[in-house]
Amino acid sequence: MIKALIDTNVVLDIALNREPFFEYSSKIFDKIDDQILEGFITASSITDIYYIASKQKDRLQARKFLINLIQILEVVGVDKDIVIQALESEITDFEDAIQVFSAKSNSIDLVITRNVADFASTGMKALTPQEFIQNFEIPR
Repeated sequence: MIKALIDTNVVLDIALNREPFFEYSSKIFDKIDDQILEGFITASSITDIYYIASKQKDRLQARKFLINLIQILEVVGVDKDIVIQALESEITDFEDAIQVFSAKSNSIDLVITRNVADFASTGMKALTPQEFIQNFEIPR
């Protein structure tokens, strides 16, 4: 099974029903249900999602969404070592650096994100939801 870290923006596409991204982002979760993909998210992404979703919706909806989300995705920790690696790295976006080092420390294969360019120089494979779905579509 492929292990993928799901980026904050992909989860927010679903939480906030953001078009035109919702369709492919939601299909990522279909791949998790089909056991083609094992999904992960960083603990720091959870706090970001809560903050953004509670501002655009409300706190109760944000909490319900996150309770459901963590039933589907494994939450990987962000500890002192990961923060130090991120701070000392050449990766310019700190949040992306946290995700890269969290993924690497958990032997995660790739990041699914709408910001593939942000991960180009990180040594971490990154695909958009659409690229992942199109590359791993199983003919019926």
